[in-house]
Amino acid sequence: MAVALVGLPGAGKSAIGRRLGQRLQLPFVDSDHEIESRIGCSIRDFFEREGEAAFRDVEQAVIADLAHTEQGIVATGGGAVLREANRQCLHTGFHVIYLRATPEDLFRRLRHDVKRPLLQVADPLARLHDLHAARDPFYREVAHDIVDTGRPSLAMIVNIIVMQLELAGVVAPVDDPDAPRA
Repeated sequence: MAVALVGLPGAGKSAIGRRLGQRLQLPFVDSDHEIESRIGCSIRDFFEREGEAAFRDVEQAVIADLAHTEQGIVATGGGAVLREANRQCLHTGFHVIYLRATPEDLFRRLRHDVKRPLLQVADPLARLHDLHAARDPFYREVAHDIVDTGRPSLAMIVNIIVMQLELAGVVAPVDDPDAPRA
């Protein structure tokens, strides 16, 4: 069983993916870390030096490789859905969960973040609105489930995802370690 998390930058893909992996006792992989391992530098440096197209080529190769792993939780980069090949690979190779958040919620989380190259602009909120308008249809296209990540706690979001995975038959029912015992 492989689950991929998609969504805009700041939607919580890495934090939720890490916690979901722990909860389901499955390995967690952040595709951005895999990419940095392959390119030997930060994504930001590679992006600046080689450009977005070269970055997307590496990202596509990493997603294709990760789709062949048999189980685990994968956090994808926010723009992974821009390429048709990635959307097909994600939808057929994973159970995809779109972590949806409003541009305003994302801006609140990311306003001090300097590591995301696409948000290093004069008006990051406007950029988030543009990214949401451009990418939301692709996230919806590839997703098997959609989870709103605007206000709920990390633990609540993980619980929602686990319930959806159980209902979809992707995972067997899992005991909640945080649930009160009778």
